[in-house]
Amino acid sequence: MGNKINRKVCVAPMMDWTDKHCRFFHRLISKHTVLYSEMITSNALLRGKRDTLLAFEPCESPIALQLGGSDPKALAECSVIAEDFGYDEINLNVGCPSDRVQNGRFGACLMAEPETVAECVFEMQNKVNIPVTVKNRIGIDGQETYHDLSTFIETVAQGGCEVFIIHARIAVLTGLSPKQNRVIPPLNYAYVNQIKAAFPALEIIGNGGVQTLNQMDTHLQNLDGVMIGREAYHNPYLLSAVDARFYHDPVPGLTRREVIEAMIPYIQKHLATGGRLHQITRHLLGLFHGVSGARRWRRYLSENAHKQGVNESVVLAALDFV
Repeated sequence: MGNKINRKVCVAPMMDWTDKHCRFFHRLISKHTVLYSEMITSNALLRGKRDTLLAFEPCESPIALQLGGSDPKALAECSVIAEDFGYDEINLNVGCPSDRVQNGRFGACLMAEPETVAECVFEMQNKVNIPVTVKNRIGIDGQETYHDLSTFIETVAQGGCEVFIIHARIAVLTGLSPKQNRVIPPLNYAYVNQIKAAFPALEIIGNGGVQTLNQMDTHLQNLDGVMIGREAYHNPYLLSAVDARFYHDPVPGLTRREVIEAMIPYIQKHLATGGRLHQITRHLLGLFHGVSGARRWRRYLSENAHKQGVNESVVLAALDFV
C-alpha cells in the first residue's frame, strides 16, 4: 500500500510552517514533491474544527497528513477522517522531541514503545486504504544503538508499516529544546543506510541536513527518498529543479515571477474570506534567495504585509525590488 506515492523528494512537516498557504506555494514551484501537513494531534482533530484543521486545495496533492498521538483507536478514527478529506497518506509522528509532546505521550518518546507504535499503525492501516507511514528518529537518549533502531523498525514493520521517514539524528528528550534537537545531535546517515540494507522491502526516506540537489542525489543512491526541512522554507525555489531532475518531467516549471503571479488570485481569495496578507507572505520571504534584491523583497514584505487593510498590491510592489 505504500507504493502509490513517489516519495523521491518530500518537504518535511514543520510546526507553524507547512500550513496550507505554504503548501500551495510549494506546489506552484514543484508539481511532484510530496508535501506534508503540520502535525495535528488526534485529540485536536477529534474535538476541534476539522474543516479548518484539515483544509487544503486539491492541487496540493500528493499530500500527507501528519498525526500525533498514541491511542490506536483515536488515531484510527482520525485516519478515516483524513482519508475522507482526500489526503493521500497518513504519517504518524514518532520524532518530535518537545516537552508538550512528551507529556501527551507521543512524538519521539514513543521510540521507547515500539509495540505501541506497531499497534497504532495496525489499527490505522486496518481502517483506511491509503498508506500509513511513520516518521521517527534514529534513537532517543538511552536508546542510541543501531540495534535499538533496528528493533524499533522491525517491530513497527510487523504492525504493517511499509514506509519509514528517518530523521538521521537522535532526539535528546532531556536538556535540549526542539530547536536544539534539529542541529545539536550529529547526523548519522550510516544508520539510515544500514536500515535500508537490512530491510530492502521497506521504503526508507532520509531526513536531516539536506540542503542541496547534489546531497539529494547522494542520498538517493542508498535510499528510496529524501525529505527536505528548513531549506525548503528558507530557499523554496530549490524545489524548482526537483521535477526535471528526480521525476524526469520535461515540462519546465514556473519562474519566480510566475509563481508570484499565480499566488495573486489565491491571495485575493484568502483576503476576501477575512484572512490577513501576512499569513501568506511570511512563506514567500525566501523565494528570491540568492537573487539580487532579495533582501529588499524580504524587508518590504516584512514591514508592510501585516498592516491593517493591505492587499495583494503589497506583493506586487515588492516585486519591483527584484
